[in-house]
Amino acid sequence: MGTRHEPLRLGEIRPAGWLRRQLGLQARGLTGQVEDVWPDLGPDSAWRGGTGEDWERGPYYLDGLVPLAHVLGDETLLRRAEPWLEWILGSQRPSGQFGPRTNDDWWPRMVALKALIQHADATGDDRVPPFLARYFAYQLERLPDRPLTEWGACRATENVLAVLWLHRRDPDPRWPRLARLLLGQNADWTGFLTRELPTGRATFFDHLTHCVNVAMGLKLPAVRALLDDDGGDGSGGSGGAGRHYADLRACLANLDRWHGQVHGMFSGDEWLAGREASAGIETCEVVEYLYTLEQSALAFGEGALGDLAELVAYNQLPASCDPLMRAHQYHQQANQVAANIAERRWTFSSDDANIFGLEPHFGCCLANLHQGWPKFAASLWMRPAAEDGLTAFAYAPCTVRTTVAGAQVTLAETTGYPFEETVRLALTVSAPTRFALRLRVPQWCQDPVLRVNGEETAAAPGGDGYVRLERTWRTGDSVDLTLPMRVRRIRRERNAVGVRLGPLVMVLPVKESWRPLPDARGLGEWEVLPLSSWNYGLHVRGAGGLENWPVERGPVPEVPFGADGVPVTIRGEGARVYSWRLDGNSAGTPPDSPVAVSSPVQDLTLVPYGCARLRLAELPTVLPLPGA
Repeated sequence: MGTRHEPLRLGEIRPAGWLRRQLGLQARGLTGQVEDVWPDLGPDSAWRGGTGEDWERGPYYLDGLVPLAHVLGDETLLRRAEPWLEWILGSQRPSGQFGPRTNDDWWPRMVALKALIQHADATGDDRVPPFLARYFAYQLERLPDRPLTEWGACRATENVLAVLWLHRRDPDPRWPRLARLLLGQNADWTGFLTRELPTGRATFFDHLTHCVNVAMGLKLPAVRALLDDDGGDGSGGSGGAGRHYADLRACLANLDRWHGQVHGMFSGDEWLAGREASAGIETCEVVEYLYTLEQSALAFGEGALGDLAELVAYNQLPASCDPLMRAHQYHQQANQVAANIAERRWTFSSDDANIFGLEPHFGCCLANLHQGWPKFAASLWMRPAAEDGLTAFAYAPCTVRTTVAGAQVTLAETTGYPFEETVRLALTVSAPTRFALRLRVPQWCQDPVLRVNGEETAAAPGGDGYVRLERTWRTGDSVDLTLPMRVRRIRRERNAVGVRLGPLVMVLPVKESWRPLPDARGLGEWEVLPLSSWNYGLHVRGAGGLENWPVERGPVPEVPFGADGVPVTIRGEGARVYSWRLDGNSAGTPPDSPVAVSSPVQDLTLVPYGCARLRLAELPTVLPLPGA
């Protein structure tokens, strides 16, 4: 069992390289301009004192705007956030309640609390702790007679995380009592996901099968670990944490068994939707699941959670928006051969749910998508609670400036990961200082190579998935970790296959035609239509097998997840499968494999999932007939 961690202060991790470019695209795209193009987040929002939208959209937006502004150090975005924060802080009544008077729902205030806490972490604003204390006293008084309902009763863990944040700064016994009260009114996600989870598509609305609720509810074991039966002081215990981590793993395994797709996420085109590659995944689900994994890593310290987070961040997260982050999808598909206005077999969504636009289907994703990239960047490194040191949760180019064991430490991480295999760390310290660096070795990596100051050292990870380097660090010290990425076959239903390379899901791209929609709103709206055939199978038995297909790498382009200048590709083989056709307006279920084909075997190029908005991620295999 791993060790508990604490987050670094917001702003102590700054993205670099391709990650900074990606966050810059977000700052110049929807996040930076949405207030100007969408009235629900404009000056008339009730969360800024106006008479407009008064429920979740303002808090959702602020929950992503605040971390993006601080990880980038972007003054324009900080000015964007200020009127929201100031109005919320000034809205508190003598009772302790805050926010719009026209809506007293507990749920949106849970999101607003998250934004306030991030603001306080980054700025030290001393108004936030007493603000929270007054509100939590109000909750303690009112929740027994006005309990959580609907969305709040499925998402109370968000509220509890805010309570625990305050309790670490104010050891008032009321706060653990409030945390237990909130969890007592929350859905039993562990019980539902392990014992009652539907084994196929959900057929009617239920909060427990709503995919975003599931993504958020998965953090219940982590929150319980922080509020264990040691009295709820937030320290937990190794035995209790181990129990709760086992609960989380059981929930994840059950979701994967019945709703998992090749990329490691569970389907949810509004409601849980089964294992087929044509089922959708909602953008809100993507960002909330990623946040759940980040919070769970803090609670449990297990490297496997970083493996999962990288799968989400480097595949579904970039795919949810166009390459320049001007528009987003409500639902994406693993096998997505068109993104257009057409009827699809969603569990619950409209015909425009997978176009790239301002507000396809419903506005929650436009309000909520902003948190994905900046919270991931802010979570790349964490601090062990029980010792001096730093822990790598996920790998990406960044610079960390923080205090460790009383010394000022700067850690510069230079890498093209996940598009390349080597992560290079350079340290600068104010004085020689002894502490531990814990480096995650992903489960998919069989033969890592670790060098400290150029000398190779043991790289075998412990049971928590980390290799631990404890030593006295000096300015000029360097650490290089190489994680060789072998092409891996992922088995799917009916003997179909997917392909992974390190944390990347590699897909067969379909040539794209981006067709602007008339009277487009926002920064643009597009249908994406295919300009090439898509119904190919992979010839995995030829040329030494799929695992020996050659990998080619190049520089990461200015737009990291675009169709041009793709930084890593796999050269494989395949053939047309003429019997594999559309089912409605989605790719049909892949036929049973291997499929005997008379079509010729030809070269195919696979690219990262996030670089292809039209793609095949789960494909049949082919068996060419003699003479083909």
